[in-house]
Amino acid sequence: MRLLDSKLVWRFPSVSSEKMRVFSLESVIEEFEALTNDAGRLQTESLRKILEQNGEAEYLRNLGLGGRTDPESFRACVPLVTHRDLEPYIQRIADGDTSVLTGKPITSISLSSGTTQGKPKFLPFNDELVQSTMQIYRTSFAFRNREYPIGDGKALQFIYSSRQVKTKGGLIATTATTNVYRSEQFKRTMKDIQSQCTSPDEVIFGPDFRQSLYCHLLCGLIYSNEVQIISSTFAHSIVHAFRTLEQVWEELCIDIREGVLSSRITVPSIRSAVSKLLIPNPSLADSIYNKCVRLSNWYGVIPELWPNAKYVYGIMTGSMEPYLKKLRHYAGSLPLMSADYGSSEGWIGANVNPSLIPELATFAVLPNIGYFEFIPLEKPEEQELENIASTIHYIESEPVGLTEVEVGKEYEIIVTNFAGLYRYRLGDVVRVAGFHNSTPELQFVCRRSLVLSINIDKNTEKDLQLAVEEAAKLLAAEKLEVVDFTSHVDTSTEPGHYVIFWELSSDTTEEVLRSCCNCLDLAFVDAGYIGSRKVGTIGPLELRVVRKKTFERILEHFLGLGAAMSQFKTPRFVSLSNSKVLQILCRNVTRCYFSTAYDI
Repeated sequence: MRLLDSKLVWRFPSVSSEKMRVFSLESVIEEFEALTNDAGRLQTESLRKILEQNGEAEYLRNLGLGGRTDPESFRACVPLVTHRDLEPYIQRIADGDTSVLTGKPITSISLSSGTTQGKPKFLPFNDELVQSTMQIYRTSFAFRNREYPIGDGKALQFIYSSRQVKTKGGLIATTATTNVYRSEQFKRTMKDIQSQCTSPDEVIFGPDFRQSLYCHLLCGLIYSNEVQIISSTFAHSIVHAFRTLEQVWEELCIDIREGVLSSRITVPSIRSAVSKLLIPNPSLADSIYNKCVRLSNWYGVIPELWPNAKYVYGIMTGSMEPYLKKLRHYAGSLPLMSADYGSSEGWIGANVNPSLIPELATFAVLPNIGYFEFIPLEKPEEQELENIASTIHYIESEPVGLTEVEVGKEYEIIVTNFAGLYRYRLGDVVRVAGFHNSTPELQFVCRRSLVLSINIDKNTEKDLQLAVEEAAKLLAAEKLEVVDFTSHVDTSTEPGHYVIFWELSSDTTEEVLRSCCNCLDLAFVDAGYIGSRKVGTIGPLELRVVRKKTFERILEHFLGLGAAMSQFKTPRFVSLSNSKVLQILCRNVTRCYFSTAYDI
């Protein structure tokens, strides 16, 4: 089953553009149904293609496959690996030995955001990953458009490229999103299936994300009546954009009224491209000004300023869930839709159920974009916890295939793709919510490595989020909110204890913050944590309040390492290895409190 030709629709010149789009999207859905009806066979076929294309690569030759491409031989010969196992091979690729993992030379390197380990990971990138990206985009857009049809309008997309550097071997190294954005295939496909971006390329590829963000907002306002979609890669980027709008809206109105771009835009390419779109428009400026003045605490600003917008779109699961409350505040009655499921290593599945709220989003695995295995994970009985290593806390079984997973169970994903990753442990825990035909629909649960753990306790990123949400309810009466948060395990003293860092929208009383600290401590319901707190093997939780804009400084740190604004994720757990981030947090602490919740 080949990927639908994205240009197929344009071969029918006698048909109107709207009808052509409908034809194309219906074809995409039909193809998806055919693919998912035959997931088992397509998985075997995908593995065969991957091994045939890359069988001569040094890595696979040394594993003794001897040309075999069946799943049984593959599993018997090829070990499960983590990024650390493949790092020496990827470094050789970066240094110029480009065929060590693949048959065809790797053409560029993708950089992960670096927020988990404190520095970006190098990952191989090639044209096949671009193709799978386009297939994912087409598939999810087809289902979205069936639910919320859009015409030939525009999209306000808060997307940004990142710095591009050359490796020792001459390859371009940049973020996965930038590798996609700079491909001609991406530009052609997005023009075919989705509304045109309001911002010119010079804004997207600008070297200063603050200037790019200002111009994204400005361009979006210039085309305010034509915008039908508000989107970014991550929910964080959208929230950050509208927090910025709250600060700069009057300046934007001046630009539109006078037709002259603000002096804050100094990058020549950005200034030239955006200035071409600006003409004096006092009536539009007055309309925007009056709407902003009337808004109550910026609630519903998106539909107010972009009246024809149909939905807000971006990745809203996992570490993005904490931003949903603020995003709903800005979106008002507009629906939020979670984008597709993937990582810097590659894509997994598409959101084909766009009407589900982000917290319940599911992702149907596309069986032809890679070969997927799943490690069954079972949580041990409480009495067994003392015998389990504190960094695992799951009982693992032998991996199973894509069509062998069971509804309701949790698994860790193993990825084999067309870019040189073989039986690669992604580190994501997912739950099988159901099946779309014969392919599973997955719900993201958490990252296995992102846990707060000292003794026999294990609190995941989701557990941390729920604890913060519970404690933040105490701020509601003060009309305050948690702007952002992260955590750290402090073992410098005996016993070790959890540290939660909060940035607040405004100041509050000692009494409120002490209550929040106690609430945070009690909100962790993991049996290992509660037991350890009661017997004193884990110390009182510490709440540290940091100065305003502390998390912006963390963002700037990662952008300096080469991350893209649209790919940035606030690290929810900061280890000692992420020392620079820990330094930023500790330098900006203004107040700290220790829990008395378990005091006898």
